[in-house]
Amino acid sequence: MTWANYGTYLVFVVLLVLAPGPDTAVILKNSLVGGRRGGVSTAAGIAVGNLIQGTAAALGVGALITRSQPVFDALRIIGAVYLCWLGIQAFRSARRASGTFGLDTADGDPGVDLSGRAFRWWRQGFLSNVTNPKVMALYLSVLPQFLQDGHASTQAALVLAYTVGVLGLAWQLVIVAMIDRARRWIRRPRVRAALDAITGTALVGFGIGLAAESL
Repeated sequence: MTWANYGTYLVFVVLLVLAPGPDTAVILKNSLVGGRRGGVSTAAGIAVGNLIQGTAAALGVGALITRSQPVFDALRIIGAVYLCWLGIQAFRSARRASGTFGLDTADGDPGVDLSGRAFRWWRQGFLSNVTNPKVMALYLSVLPQFLQDGHASTQAALVLAYTVGVLGLAWQLVIVAMIDRARRWIRRPRVRAALDAITGTALVGFGIGLAAESL
């Protein structure tokens, strides 16, 4: 891998990271529910999932999974079910928000067990990423394109894989910061309910799309 190749790869990854997907939807859902802490915890979970999937792809483990159709389909169905479940949670949150006159987030409630909720948000981010076989397939389809110039090595593959995780985490933290800055506007019940409904629709849509690919 040369610096020129890496520069081209960076441009590609930035465009990839900016494209909304299931991870973005989960970040939005938990940022709406838990504020900055919810978003950051979710982003951390997604980053760990990316780290695991990127490492597996770089070491060749991911290829074994994607070549085993039953395993790949099983992961796809599990991921689809989990995304739909998160979407249903978002719909429930929208229903609750539409019937209130304010938004109480975990950041502002001293009676909430923040450590427990933070782990739950982290777990949701982690599972939404690690149960999505399309992430693994993406790594396996993209990485080889930038390792064909005679400079391929495990170290180079790991650098490419971890670049996705680092840039993805950076963009997700930007999203969390933007939501946090717009908190006063988001606290309005109708706005909160609408955003939760949109997020839930996106999550269920991603889940159905993932499941349909297994049929």
